[in-house]
Amino acid sequence: MTDTVLIIDFGSQVTQLIARRVRECGVYSEIHPYQNADEAFTRLKPKAVILSGGPASVTEDGSPRAPADVFSSGIPVLGICYGQQTMAEQLGGKVEAGHHREYGRAFLSIDTQSPLFEGFWAPGTRHQVWMSHGDRVTRLPDGFQVIATSENAPFAVVADKRRHFYAVQFHPEVVHTPDGAKLISNFVHKIAGLKSDWTMAAYRRVMIEKIQAQVGKGRVICGLSGGVDSAVAAVLIHEAIGDQLTCVFVDHGLMRLGEADEVVGLFRDHYNIPLVHVDASKLFLDALAGVSDPETKRKTIGKHFIDVFEAEAKKIGGASGGAPGADAAPAQFLAQGTLYPDVIESVSFTGGPSVTIKSHHNVGGLPERMNMKLVEPLRELFKDEVRALGRELGLPEAFVGRHPFPGPGLAIRIPGEITREKLDILRQADAIYLDEIRKAGLYDAIWQAFAVLLPVRTVGVMGDGRTYDHVLGLRAVTSVDGMTADFFHFDMAFLGRVATRIINEVRGVNRVVYDVTSKPPGTIEWE
Repeated sequence: MTDTVLIIDFGSQVTQLIARRVRECGVYSEIHPYQNADEAFTRLKPKAVILSGGPASVTEDGSPRAPADVFSSGIPVLGICYGQQTMAEQLGGKVEAGHHREYGRAFLSIDTQSPLFEGFWAPGTRHQVWMSHGDRVTRLPDGFQVIATSENAPFAVVADKRRHFYAVQFHPEVVHTPDGAKLISNFVHKIAGLKSDWTMAAYRRVMIEKIQAQVGKGRVICGLSGGVDSAVAAVLIHEAIGDQLTCVFVDHGLMRLGEADEVVGLFRDHYNIPLVHVDASKLFLDALAGVSDPETKRKTIGKHFIDVFEAEAKKIGGASGGAPGADAAPAQFLAQGTLYPDVIESVSFTGGPSVTIKSHHNVGGLPERMNMKLVEPLRELFKDEVRALGRELGLPEAFVGRHPFPGPGLAIRIPGEITREKLDILRQADAIYLDEIRKAGLYDAIWQAFAVLLPVRTVGVMGDGRTYDHVLGLRAVTSVDGMTADFFHFDMAFLGRVATRIINEVRGVNRVVYDVTSKPPGTIEWE
């Protein structure tokens, strides 16, 4: 069994980054909120524990704590920010509030050599780190010594080497601590002694066995969205159970140019996976007629997606009580492309497991009447790991590496009412934009790029004629995980070339603009 690092989440907004850094070391990690950390610690039997940061104050009554067993088990523990403070408090030290708050860039002075710093930080040197704390440790527990300090944190890095307890006041998981990934690597490799055996090849083998054990001789249906997540899930499941899987591709008419044909060709021709292709574009466009509110669009698309999907599921094998086909047993399982961030968010501090159909995120939920068990083979993976698994499974790079595409499709890239004419204009313009990005060799440097048909028309002159046509917006962003994003810095020659092609080749557009705003979490898409 693969060695595991348990990350106890105290509510930090960057806890996911800790898990990503550990996995980048080739070591498997799981995040569990402090409320169920006891159960997770007993079940997972981790070889090391990391305590995350968090917004609470250790000095307040009822503030979160780590399970006592973590400190008595004899395994290595790393505390980060709040994790350092609760470690100190629980082991007999002292934490006080309001001591010279430290937010943002700070500089660490290394006092003593430590296995945490081996190979990159030496005593007597200073290094940039990222701080975010108002409280600080003011007295160390017995057995601890100071390893490094900062201007406002006299115990910035501390350790009890005998018990393998280490704690840092700063955040090594963020990119603003340039050597933070090396520190985490040293903790899992040099201190905890874990091997780099977390690979997609190993994950593939283990997950195939799990799928086979879960499904047995049962039938599985999988809703394809045209995106990477559902495609990788489907190919992995098909490798495990073959024709016991049937994929349903609900074509809502809101895909990018040529994408519906790509999906059908990939699954029917390349992988020979049983596929039901439902062209429901007229149904969706009729339902969206006159709808301009973005949330109503999502709900409308979600409702009809579920209705169409459920109707097809009945035909395949009585998934919700209908009569199965002549040679098909009832489908008992629904496959979803649920990812690890979805799991983390759904079991965090605010609620229980999500039943959202992840392949159409933010557009609807799975009706209880379908009464199906879920198969979620990607639920332990981050997005970049899903892409790596897709490559391991042999999916074409052009498909695996494609930019994220929202479940509601082009509906949220046309602010205002959706019409077939607007969709045709946007598809053509978007295809030209992406074509020029690929020709310039920039596609893989951009996390997501797309065109938006704005609800604005302007007067223009083209040749000897006067026009009154649409304004098209272009967006391209860089991001690590889609949580936050910054605009991509195209040069003006590129933007001029794209704008000229769009205006010349797409009837209905006479002006092109580029969005240069950065986006906080959740607002990468336009609407």
